[in-house]
Amino acid sequence: MYEQTERTTAKRERDRMSYERATAHAILDEAYHCALGFTVDGEPRVLPTLHVRVGETVYVHGSTGSRPLLAARGDDGLRVCLTVTQLDGLVLARSQFHHSANYRSVIAHGVAHLVTSEEEKRTALNALVDKIGRGRSAQTRVPTRKELAETAMLALPLREVSVKARAGGVLEDEDDLALPYWAGVVPLRLVPGMPEPDAGVTVPVPHYLRPPRSPWLTPEPLYGDHVILEPLDVAHADELFAATRDPEVWQHLTHAQPADSDAMAELIADALRMHHTGARVPWVQRDAVTGEVIGTTSYYEVNETKRALGIGYTFLSRRCWRTGVNTEAKLLLLTRAFEELGAVRVVWHTDTRNERSQAAIERLGARREGVLRMHRLRADGAWYDSVQYAMTVDEWPAAHNRLRERLRAPLTVG
Repeated sequence: MYEQTERTTAKRERDRMSYERATAHAILDEAYHCALGFTVDGEPRVLPTLHVRVGETVYVHGSTGSRPLLAARGDDGLRVCLTVTQLDGLVLARSQFHHSANYRSVIAHGVAHLVTSEEEKRTALNALVDKIGRGRSAQTRVPTRKELAETAMLALPLREVSVKARAGGVLEDEDDLALPYWAGVVPLRLVPGMPEPDAGVTVPVPHYLRPPRSPWLTPEPLYGDHVILEPLDVAHADELFAATRDPEVWQHLTHAQPADSDAMAELIADALRMHHTGARVPWVQRDAVTGEVIGTTSYYEVNETKRALGIGYTFLSRRCWRTGVNTEAKLLLLTRAFEELGAVRVVWHTDTRNERSQAAIERLGARREGVLRMHRLRADGAWYDSVQYAMTVDEWPAAHNRLRERLRAPLTVG
């Protein structure tokens, strides 16, 4: 518990106040942004900036030329008030007077000092970078001495700290309950969007920037003797374009053959946007021997509640047709679906004209269930009918054994 002082004791709404260290730490750690209040020459200032907590100290990032940092150089430091607020919802009442918000906030009073120790400054900067993504500081260039000298950090000990929060629903006057107006709570939350790589980036999005997802929506790496499946990324665009330049690869697909690597990058970006919404789980396929990118495949129509998913959006380098690559890729995906995720049903859809794909799906052990008319759009904008196949968990053991036998054969048809 933080000790209450005159400045941290509430004058009203005391039921919303707390002095719990763990609660204050959690809010400070979750928030990326703070407001630092101080006075300069008798005038109030509020500086929006970034912060990070290390133990019982909050470090605030700034420039060596800014007014608060200059004022904090002396032995007396700078008297500040640091505020962090997380807005959790808008509360709409029948009356204007009772409109409110659900929130969690921390206010810390104290004297901040400029960090002068190079070791402490580096520790604080690493912590700030790692707050963006755990492990990020180890995957970036560290500051040079010149850069370090141009960066300033203020250190504020957490001593006078209070937490104020509101949660719950609408609080109305009884006389207003019969009014014909909508009332309730609109939840708000800050969520990361899909990472957008800078021009020239050739490495995949780091794992710590990928939002935590259900295992059903997570493209975990899968390893075989012929093929390796890893999360698809825009960084794979050049290799994937080069591997699938044969027009025959695209003959029955729903999108046109990309004209160049940029078009392939946009196709991959579409797949990643679908993944972000939960509509698709995309992998890139690599040759397990050479490490070359050779294709892509995905889960789609993922329904964790019904324990069902589809396998599709597959295209593969022409040189890998009639090899063990496709067979093993499907074996890996089916094993994950049935044995790791607990699926009871896996489906496939393919163009009624694509006899090669239908034969490949049937060799996996899936059963034809029917034709879905005008099911999908071709690359030319025309509708086509899809043949639907499925495999159930009861059929999986026999299919698993057949696929293993095929992979052990001298020549495996993919």
